[in-house]
Amino acid sequence: MNKPSPLLSVVVPCYRDAIGLPAMHARLVEACRAAADSYEILYIDDGSPDDTWGTITRISRSDQTVVGIRLSRNHGHQLAVTTGLYYARGGRVLIIDSDLQDPPELLPEMMKIMDGGVDNVYGQRLSRKGVPAWKQFCYKAYYKLLSAMAGCYIPPDTGDFRLISRRVVDIINDMPEHHRFLRGMISWIGFRQQPIFYHRDARHEGESGYTLSKLFAIAVDGITSFSIKPLRVALLIGSVFAVLCLLGMLFGLVGYFAGNVAVAGWTSIMVVVLLSSSLQFFVLGVIGEYVGRLFVQSKGRPLYLVMETVGETGFTGGAQRK
Repeated sequence: MNKPSPLLSVVVPCYRDAIGLPAMHARLVEACRAAADSYEILYIDDGSPDDTWGTITRISRSDQTVVGIRLSRNHGHQLAVTTGLYYARGGRVLIIDSDLQDPPELLPEMMKIMDGGVDNVYGQRLSRKGVPAWKQFCYKAYYKLLSAMAGCYIPPDTGDFRLISRRVVDIINDMPEHHRFLRGMISWIGFRQQPIFYHRDARHEGESGYTLSKLFAIAVDGITSFSIKPLRVALLIGSVFAVLCLLGMLFGLVGYFAGNVAVAGWTSIMVVVLLSSSLQFFVLGVIGEYVGRLFVQSKGRPLYLVMETVGETGFTGGAQRK
């Protein structure tokens, strides 16, 4: 007999959270009890090298509402959330990170907003505690660039912290792309969306798993997953430089036939050659990014692999999804 579906599912991707997870769970349980009569909490261990899975197992044994899912390796934050969305059975699903920077206490208010017919209640940050000024500047610049490049409106200063309806979850689960930028995918779906504003706290325990390289990768995914504008920008830049090179060539030919030939000008020639060469590499890099995504997508490999689970998932399918 299948386990009845709860009103609410909470998806929590975890990585190196062995120390901070008990505090997270305590606050999350209080928020869930205040927001819904029935709920489940899904902790997804994204191949953590510490005792995160052991902590999840112990929490699950003491709390029947907890489901633990352990991935076979580190697949990345977005695929860990994707796993949770696939296993979630609730009519509404909250996505929240395990570092307590996003307050779970907002859940009851988010549920009330969704009662009004909203499908996506997303958290929008008013401030970020514990984030250096240079990083905040980079975040703001990125969201402006994303807004200009993306093919749909993606609210600034938002992450994956949000409450989404069942129909949004089902649509996300049907999307096959490997390079996933969930906040953009959910925004692209549309339906009724509404922000809830809050001040983001500093990380409760440990250090962020988002290195500069991972942040850059997410930024690239956010831009290239929703628009071909980078290709058009590369085409525009290439066209401008082609015209400039043509003008330069005409200028050189006119000077040659006019007899104004001189050895001087080596520096300017080298500047033009190096600049045009770097432009070519830039354009090829943009094209290569899109070609590479087509190559990865064409393989048809599973988005993630599940090593083991703990708790009652009510899920009867396989342990992987394409």
